[in-house]
Amino acid sequence: MSIPAAKRRAGANALGRRTVIAVIGSGRIADPHAAEVGRLIAALGHDLLTGGGRGVMEAASRAFFDTQPRRGIVIGIVPARVRGLHALETRTAADVGYELPPGYPNAWVELAIYTHLPDSGEDGTLGTSRNHLNVLTADAIVALPGREGTESEIWLATQYGVPIIAYGLHEPSAPHGIPHAKTVDDLRAFLVRTTATNA
Repeated sequence: MSIPAAKRRAGANALGRRTVIAVIGSGRIADPHAAEVGRLIAALGHDLLTGGGRGVMEAASRAFFDTQPRRGIVIGIVPARVRGLHALETRTAADVGYELPPGYPNAWVELAIYTHLPDSGEDGTLGTSRNHLNVLTADAIVALPGREGTESEIWLATQYGVPIIAYGLHEPSAPHGIPHAKTVDDLRAFLVRTTATNA
């Protein structure tokens, strides 16, 4: 069974199941379309999920947060390093430390999901990357331009069967052959169609 089908079945009897739209993209630079994507998701009444950091994640989160009225919340899946993780795994008493990267979570995250998963970038498909959580939690994904981490999330979405669309200034084209919305109206149509089948 595909991931979207499993999620639909699991949520079929749940009252008021929330719809989560992930926005992925550069953690360094905010694509100029990030704010409009955040506002669109808020206007459609969905929750916004990002990796909780800077760049695209922060710009989309801020625009979503500032949109009123809104029903959804800003969710951030936060990476971290755990010093002494092996001691925790083996139930050995030790000095354990939890280390967040600078800028995580950004100020607009309303629900932070703190993980012990440090890997990203070119290591974004490893089992120790939060990218799997970002993709699997989403009912649909909007991919703004980014680097290796964004590319790995796009690839994971294609493998897990999570609906994904590119938007913004991808050059020369969106990776892995995913569709590319040319206008905000195209993006809106994709989200409306996708969330209608995932509800």
